[in-house]
Amino acid sequence: MLGRGVWSSLRQGLSRGLSRKVGGWASGEGRKMDIAGIYPPVTTPFTAIAEVDYGKLEENLHKLGSFPFRGFVVQGSNGEFPFLTSIERLEVVSRVRQAMPKDKLLLAGSGCESTQATVEMTVSMAQVGADAAIVVTPCFYRGRMSSAALIHHYTKVADLSPIPVVLYSVPANTGLDLPVDAVVTLSQHPNIVGIKDSGGDVTRMGLIVHKTGRQDFQVLAGSAGFLLASYAVGAVGGVCALANVLGAQVCQLERLCLTGQWEDAQKLQHRLIEPNTAMKQRAAPWEERMCAAVLALCMPSCLTLHSVPPPVPTLGTHSGMPGTPFCCLGCGLSHPRSGLMSPYCPA
Repeated sequence: MLGRGVWSSLRQGLSRGLSRKVGGWASGEGRKMDIAGIYPPVTTPFTAIAEVDYGKLEENLHKLGSFPFRGFVVQGSNGEFPFLTSIERLEVVSRVRQAMPKDKLLLAGSGCESTQATVEMTVSMAQVGADAAIVVTPCFYRGRMSSAALIHHYTKVADLSPIPVVLYSVPANTGLDLPVDAVVTLSQHPNIVGIKDSGGDVTRMGLIVHKTGRQDFQVLAGSAGFLLASYAVGAVGGVCALANVLGAQVCQLERLCLTGQWEDAQKLQHRLIEPNTAMKQRAAPWEERMCAAVLALCMPSCLTLHSVPPPVPTLGTHSGMPGTPFCCLGCGLSHPRSGLMSPYCPA
């Protein structure tokens, strides 16, 4: 992390207009970065000895690079960032930047519990190649996280960030929903470009779109399970775990929504709900959940879709058995870092 002297210099440098040419608030282009599109939240593979498997990470990126995603989200909930050291978090972002296609956006999770730590992590992630920072709500002292406190936190982060900031509300993990009034206030900041909302409350998402309509501010859905509904109320894309497994189908749903083919979009959304649910089931091993997801999608339908399973990202190994997918959920194995069952879907 940055030392006190570097922190002081950073404040001075940013106050003089430090910026990167990524469409951020100091770019002089007049508009914020456009984040519309589909993003798979990249997983962090681990080896049998609980080390980050950078080889498998790069292998996954090459597989995912064949789909028409707008970019990738790294170090989000799906990337299990709480289990990584600060050095590992930055190394993962750096490796992803090197392995991913150059025309894709890299959104890196930089959220920490304190404002200063979040700013330092955000600056460091910009230095290793992140195009934008996706910042989760601090939640350890959630009882004190009022709208005013959250507005103060995000404003300071955005003021000092050399890259655009995306708000991240994931109440299932934090126990804290970023209040709508705070989102509306923060949407006016020139360096805050949007929000990833994983709460699943489509009414709330529509209200955010409505109340930020005069701002250059975008909303991303946090799951493929409510992607169609999100587009219907004005969202511009999604960060969807299911895209790691059924990338072509999630991108197809995006295209159907954007071209106004709502009847076909509805049919495809209905068919993606069961695979999306299957990916989150705790009772079955990864292989069984993957088969359930593909079979659910490939059942007979009047809508023509790919019926061949796409390349499946590798999760890592466990129990010293090379090549066996490491399943953080449901197969009775504990997470190699925590000794606990991971709460996150590994897809």
